[in-house]
Amino acid sequence: MLLLAAGALLLAAAEPDPKSESVHVVKDGETLGGIANRAEVPRVLIAEANGLKEPYALRTGQKLVIPRRRSYTVKEGETGFGIALDQGVPWSAIAAASGIDPKDPVKPGQKLVIPTVTKAAAPVPAASPAPSPSPSATAAPLKDTAAPKFVWPVDGKVRRGFVAKVGDKPWHDGIDILAAKGAAIRASAPGKVIFAGKGPEEYGLTVILYHTGRWTTTYSYLDQITVKDGEQVGAGERIGLNGQTGLATEPQLHFEVRRNREPLDPAKFLPKAKSAAKPKAN
Repeated sequence: MLLLAAGALLLAAAEPDPKSESVHVVKDGETLGGIANRAEVPRVLIAEANGLKEPYALRTGQKLVIPRRRSYTVKEGETGFGIALDQGVPWSAIAAASGIDPKDPVKPGQKLVIPTVTKAAAPVPAASPAPSPSPSATAAPLKDTAAPKFVWPVDGKVRRGFVAKVGDKPWHDGIDILAAKGAAIRASAPGKVIFAGKGPEEYGLTVILYHTGRWTTTYSYLDQITVKDGEQVGAGERIGLNGQTGLATEPQLHFEVRRNREPLDPAKFLPKAKSAAKPKAN
């Protein structure tokens, strides 16, 4: 009896804590709702992290990624656009985890849930689609890395160049590239869409890509967006069509490169292009 009791205790100790495990192996009779309740993670986030579709049928032995979360308090002047940029997590995922409408503005002091997105474990063969790999985002700051290899997002002359912010002098956080309305705007490097929609008024329709470490690129003044929040894209893949939204006075792309949210001169990271004219300071 003592041996049996000891064995049961060891077995119980070996069982992972549902509230902290990042990968869950489905047991006989378990449902997605039950797993979500025990893990204290919304069912919709587990479904999205694993590419599950309704009616969410599970198989014994199936491995599920459990996206963990952390809290965030909105500061004065912040927007969902900026929070997604800073956290490297799609705004739609933050809104879903926080139980809010992604179209609603955030307010100072508001508590948000930032879902932790992890790489999914290899699934066992099944009819359910496999999840796409996605960058890690943990409670600790994102690991910094060297710059990705960037390519030009569109061919055209640089109408306005980068100007670093110094005191109260005029500045420009990126470069503006002239291109025909409707021209394909392409990802400058492989990455994940963390924002796709209407940005701050001056930006117009905007797409933000998270790349690696703390690197992001921003594409604004778009006429149309052709990707969705959370989508993984390759370098050169179309993400939108050039336009004249926001503060644009003619069809052009506003393009930014940021590291740790700080704007950097894109010209220093892009290859020389025949179609790119010498940037103007203003």
